[in-house]
Amino acid sequence: MNKKQRNYNRRYPYEYNIFRTAFYLWFLYFVVHPFMWIFYNYTITGRENLPPKSKSGKFIYTANHVSHFDPPMVSMACARPIAYMAKKELFEKGDKFEFLVKRLGAFAVDRTKPEIATFKTVRDILSTSWSLGVFPQGGIRPYGSELGDLKKGFIVIAKNAKADIVPVAIGGFDGYPKLKPFTRRNVRLHVGKPISYKLSEEEIIYEWCKQISEHADYVNVAPIPENYKQIEQV
Repeated sequence: MNKKQRNYNRRYPYEYNIFRTAFYLWFLYFVVHPFMWIFYNYTITGRENLPPKSKSGKFIYTANHVSHFDPPMVSMACARPIAYMAKKELFEKGDKFEFLVKRLGAFAVDRTKPEIATFKTVRDILSTSWSLGVFPQGGIRPYGSELGDLKKGFIVIAKNAKADIVPVAIGGFDGYPKLKPFTRRNVRLHVGKPISYKLSEEEIIYEWCKQISEHADYVNVAPIPENYKQIEQV
């Protein structure tokens, strides 16, 4: 009789304990950092915009999505444990990312329909010292060009959880590593200013696109909200 496979769309606070946190940080500093140093010319800016670590569990980190390396790069830029929403296919037995996504605290989402379990998992993650990671584009997209047509679920999640949104721009990305000595790819990482979940949907989308576009090679096609000048003065 086959053992029933766990559904990773529901994860609980006890799973984000000191042991998983220690493993996550070990992976970040002893795997991700050396890998990036060897294969990429990278810069990290905007860390002054990061929320204090004492409050980091109440924020959602959101980035443009250009590669499979985005989650570790965002975590490296923010220097804290982040549990990412990931498509359910990555959790299936035999997928090349299955081992890591399960052990690094990610949770599965069904892109075709929202699930109550997703909101419960988000609530439980944000009750711990961990933060939440979401890619509003909904999947890997070609780098550059226009930035729009976002999946608005990240706004629903932010408002439901009462969590502000921190945009992280991945700029200048020119591809996966070349397996040639002394040849490095390029990437820029910029942590933006937190966006209040209390703003309207249109304001959040425009401000997110604006901050990402300013630090990556995109054109912001999101419409400007009528009261955007008031946002700038806050």
